[in-house]
Amino acid sequence: MRLALRIEYDGSSFFGWQIQPEVLTIQGEIERGLSQVAGEPIRVFCAGRTDTGVHATYQIVHFDTTVIRPDSAWVRGLNALISKDISILWVREVSSEFHARYSALRRTYRYLLLNREQRPGLFAKNVGWYHKKLDVNAMKAAALTIIGENDFSAFRSSECQANNPVRTIEKLCVRAVGDVIVFEVTANAFLHHMVRNIVGTLVYIGAGKQPVEWMDEILVSRNRALAAPTFSPNGLYLTSIDYNPHWGLPGPGLFSDFENVLTSFDA
Repeated sequence: MRLALRIEYDGSSFFGWQIQPEVLTIQGEIERGLSQVAGEPIRVFCAGRTDTGVHATYQIVHFDTTVIRPDSAWVRGLNALISKDISILWVREVSSEFHARYSALRRTYRYLLLNREQRPGLFAKNVGWYHKKLDVNAMKAAALTIIGENDFSAFRSSECQANNPVRTIEKLCVRAVGDVIVFEVTANAFLHHMVRNIVGTLVYIGAGKQPVEWMDEILVSRNRALAAPTFSPNGLYLTSIDYNPHWGLPGPGLFSDFENVLTSFDA
């Protein structure tokens, strides 16, 4: 039997998604808890392997098991066993052909950047921060230049293990919500550190350190060394993964309400 779970988490205390020896990871916590609920070793697969400190409001994982448990055991039982920074929201039985990663059509990330002189006191681990006023219109114009199918070598980390650096960005929006700037990017898939490197480069443009045209120059160069430094993981959220409706999975739902809370920083 194959089951899919929706999870959300605050990634501040974790060394990212992927299981590693002797450190706390999202995958490690979920597999530990599921194995206890199932009474057998469980391995999970996900769409969107988030980095250290990155959060998620909508991440889908799947796993196979030979045991039958009520939904309450997989949800409430698992929540009782794992870190309080992770929450399992629902479980669905899915076809054996479903794969959380390979069945995904696209992923969406949002980056919340507090743009004011004073550093954040509340939500310090849940928003990025830049102290000088940023030009949102300049960042919007720069963002438009990298939408589409491109080689994103200039925006991936040296540790990226992807065989192919070509990705398709379907949407890259920048908007101001009070003192918070929200970056939203949707793509068929992402490279390691790709979103944080894009945000860092847009911030350089918004701060007037580089012109709008610099974004396209970096993209064409395919040279990571020419782009801005990788931005902080604090404000980055995996917010949506799209699947074909025939899999019967509920959508992401109410992140907009959560975002309203995180963006209530008006002076």
